[in-house]
Amino acid sequence: MPDHRGMTAKARARTLLVVVATLAVVAVGSVMVLKASAQTAPGSTQAQVPAYGAGSMAGMQMGSAAQAGAGDNPLGAGPVTALDKTFLVKVRQAGLWEMPAGTLAQTHASSDAVKRAGLHLLDGHSHLDQLVREDAKMLGVQLPDQASADQQGWVRQLTAAQGLEFDRLFVNLLRNSHGKIFATIAEVRAGTQNDVIRRHATQANQTVLDHMNVLEDTGLVDTSTLQDVANTVNPK
Repeated sequence: MPDHRGMTAKARARTLLVVVATLAVVAVGSVMVLKASAQTAPGSTQAQVPAYGAGSMAGMQMGSAAQAGAGDNPLGAGPVTALDKTFLVKVRQAGLWEMPAGTLAQTHASSDAVKRAGLHLLDGHSHLDQLVREDAKMLGVQLPDQASADQQGWVRQLTAAQGLEFDRLFVNLLRNSHGKIFATIAEVRAGTQNDVIRRHATQANQTVLDHMNVLEDTGLVDTSTLQDVANTVNPK
């Protein structure tokens, strides 16, 4: 006769194993469902990552480009005053006579310090001249094609001089001219409302200051030259 108690125990064991296996399958399935929900849920972190990379970053880049474009637009740089225009004209005319003067210094000067000053003039005004032509075109300012009558006369004087005479004439003519334009640059830089002019005045200031320094380093600047500059920029 079969042992029903043994069969019942075995049946209970098999039932328990089936229940445990079923629970395990359900648990694994629940975890997979939760992961899938997290990837697609609107409020989840993972769901926001692709949206940020494809949308927000593109918007940030477009905004930066728009801001850069607006900053580069000369029409939004501010008004150009009569003094701003005069400043650009003076920078252009300065280069038109100071570059020839710098060239003459290489052949007419007797002092190495004067020749060095001439090289500074050539280098500085070649850069400024390119900049002033670009900025004037951008702002619609008409520039002259030749130096003023006085400046052309100074070049003729320098062409006729040689040696020590040239050295003294070169240094004092150019130190006088640079001192006066230096004051104009400061006035423009302090009061201009135009971004392009402000940048140009900053560059011109650095160039003219360098030229005054190398001219003074020659030891040939007369006190009468400095007094004439002072009287012009600070009239009594």
